[in-house]
Parts: sequence; C-alpha cells; structure tokens
Amino acid sequence: MTSFNSIAELIQEARESACSVSQVVIHWEMENNQLSEGRQREIMLKNWHVMEEALERGMKNTEKSLSGLTGGDALKLYAYRQHGYTGEAVLSTAASAMGVSEVNAVMGRIVACPTAGSCGIVPAALYAAAMQRGSRTEEIVDALFTAAGIGMVVEANASIAGAYGGCQAECGTAAGMAAAALVQLAGGSPEMIGNAVALAMKNLLGLACDPVAGLVEVPCVKRNGFIAVHAMLAADMAMAGVKSVIPADEVIDAMDRIGRAMPSSIKETAEGGLAATKTGRELAKKLFR
Repeated sequence: MTSFNSIAELIQEARESACSVSQVVIHWEMENNQLSEGRQREIMLKNWHVMEEALERGMKNTEKSLSGLTGGDALKLYAYRQHGYTGEAVLSTAASAMGVSEVNAVMGRIVACPTAGSCGIVPAALYAAAMQRGSRTEEIVDALFTAAGIGMVVEANASIAGAYGGCQAECGTAAGMAAAALVQLAGGSPEMIGNAVALAMKNLLGLACDPVAGLVEVPCVKRNGFIAVHAMLAADMAMAGVKSVIPADEVIDAMDRIGRAMPSSIKETAEGGLAATKTGRELAKKLFR
C-alpha cells in the first residue's frame, strides 16, 4: 500500500517504485479515495481549467475589490513586462499570480492552492513553465499531483493556515508546492523535487500574516506575484544541482515551530505588522466605520 508522511518518504517511495512523485501521489489518492486513476485525473484537470480561467480573467481585470484596496495592478504589470529589469517571463509570471489573487479579491472563482490567500502562486508559476516548455495537458496534471503531495505533507506535519502559522504557512507552502511542480514538469528527479521544496520554503520562514483591515488583499495580492517568481528560482536552483543543506522535512518542522512561536498579532488577526501601521489602521477605520 502506498503511504507517505514526509517528503523523505515520498521521495523514497518514488525511487523504490521507479516512478515519479506524481504517480506516488496518484496511487495514494486511488487507495484512499477509492477512485480510479482516470477519475483522479479528471478531477485534477477540472482544477487546472479553473486555474486557467482565473489566470485569463486576472490578466484582463480592471475591477476594484469592494474595499477599493486592490484591482487592476496585474494588468499594469503585464503591460510593463517588456521594459523591466527582470525580463518579460518573470514579470508575466508575477502579473499572472497577482491577477489570480485579484480575481479572488473580487469574489471570482479560484482554486485554493493550498489557500485562497496564496491562490495565484502555483497556477502562475506552472502556467509560465508550461508555456515555455510547450507542455502537454497531462504533464501539467502530473505536476499538479506533485504539488498536491507536497501540500499534503506540510498540512500533516505543520499547517497551511495563516491563522496558525503566519503567511509562511500559506505562501510558504504554496512556494514549495509550485517549486516541486516545476521540477516535475522539467523532468527533474525526486531528489531535486525535495531540494526545490526546501529551498523555496526555508527562505520564507517567519513570514507574517498581517492583512490590512483583515482582508485578503494587502499585502496578499502583490505577495503572490513576488512568491511565484521565488518558487521558479527555487526550481531552477534545484534543477541546476543546487542542494539545500537543511532537508525539506526539517524545514517544514522549523516552519511549524516558528509558527507556534509567532505572536497572534501576526497570524491573520490584523492586529500587528502592516495592519498596525498608521496607514493600515486608517484604512481599516475608513472601511469599517
């Protein structure tokens, strides 16, 4: 029976079975949900279609959120993409991630991957990579199963919730999931996937969840853009042969301990961090007076 409770076990199962990480996750899903591989793939493909719709809507969005705090910035960045320092591909990815997050802010349909607050990171990074490589839809679906496996391990051993572990738990997990998916898409080894997860997550440890006025908008929308690019860099490092000194499972354990140690003021309560700045408090007062 397929079983894994850690990144190390996921990698070991893939190595011993001479299969990909995505296949291990698919087998686990089949055994636990009693659904065929074909049905599992249909469900994941549906998720990808929702992601694509959100990406497309986000890149055209000019609608402001009800609060007025966000909306239209993804379109601005996308229009600027050919003039920036970081290059067209990077800026397109950041714009795409922001766009999906803006769709969430206007109550559009997204896939919580792993959460609504981090919904733009995986689809934007994966879409950019798939377009660059001309990937087939079934390869994208495989990559999403790999991402899902990473998310399952994090949720089992730490948390994906900002209210529990800060934004390191939400966007940090999404970064690890995205990096893993990109390595899978590029044909990297299970070991490379583990290194990509560790590299992505360890550099976001301690990230506060401090939404202004308690809304998933500031700094969340722009943060999605930054972290989608962060995930791509982690994947590139792993594919280049760069290894994380600290294994992925120990990074996840550290994230859990840091999350527990964080004060509640920076765990989605909007009582600290950016939410407690002069401007943040003025915006909250204006919105909820």
